[in-house]
Amino acid sequence: MRTMRHQRGLGWFGLLLVLAVIGFVAIVVVKTLPLYLNQMKVASGVHATATDPENAKADTYVLRRELQKYWDINDVDYLTVSEIDVKRTNTGRFLSYDYEARAHLFYNIYIVIEFADDVPLANVQS
Repeated sequence: MRTMRHQRGLGWFGLLLVLAVIGFVAIVVVKTLPLYLNQMKVASGVHATATDPENAKADTYVLRRELQKYWDINDVDYLTVSEIDVKRTNTGRFLSYDYEARAHLFYNIYIVIEFADDVPLANVQS
């Protein structure tokens, strides 16, 4: 019976530890969320350009110009249109990108996230 009286819940040290964990997770989320939102803008621009039937047989310059228009409107960071490659394979052409996005966490600690995707260009039946 005596031990039940001494167990009253979370102490000061436990509360401090819980708040520190919650604070660290909040900092990581706040720092990484813009990176993922930017990636969503990059992916939607690349997919919109790749699925447009008018771009199926377009030159690399034309594809990059279309992407630049989209990225200027949506304010895309961390990646330039010159880093978008047009790959040719046996199955068709792909818009491809591979980049790292960095965010300063605190002191000299950074978060580095790598994004990559290959999006097939729309095939037009001739």
